[in-house]
Amino acid sequence: MATLLLALAVGSTGLYAGFMLIFLTGIMPALARLTDAAFVTAMRRVNEAVPRAVFLAVFAGVAVLPLAAYLVPVDGRTGTQRWLVLAGFVCAVLNHLVTVVGNVPLNTALAAAEGPDEDPAASRAAFEPRWNAFHRVRTALIVVAFGLLTAAAVG
Repeated sequence: MATLLLALAVGSTGLYAGFMLIFLTGIMPALARLTDAAFVTAMRRVNEAVPRAVFLAVFAGVAVLPLAAYLVPVDGRTGTQRWLVLAGFVCAVLNHLVTVVGNVPLNTALAAAEGPDEDPAASRAAFEPRWNAFHRVRTALIVVAFGLLTAAAVG
């Protein structure tokens, strides 16, 4: 059971890390080339589309599965492997904290600014630099979590 939990933790964290990395390296640079109005519209539509069942299952799994893998005792698992799993869990939780405290409020504020009197340039200026800064941090955290969990699984 513990081996399955660790494999699922590695898998969910890898999927999530890939999602975050694609946003960092592909989607946000592409959206940066848009006009202000097109950018804020595109980000709003992305923010509406992302939090669906599959995403939420992976998002939850990124925190729950490493914790479960850590808590289930395994004969033969070294202390180093246990610490790697715990460190991966901590990085995943920090990723979620950055998301909930940093990115989600910015998404909410961007959605709330939508309307006929909106200044797209002002909305973008209030959103894009801060959202990208938070996103860089959470991407680094989840990539590190994936590396730590992978090291625990192969170690």
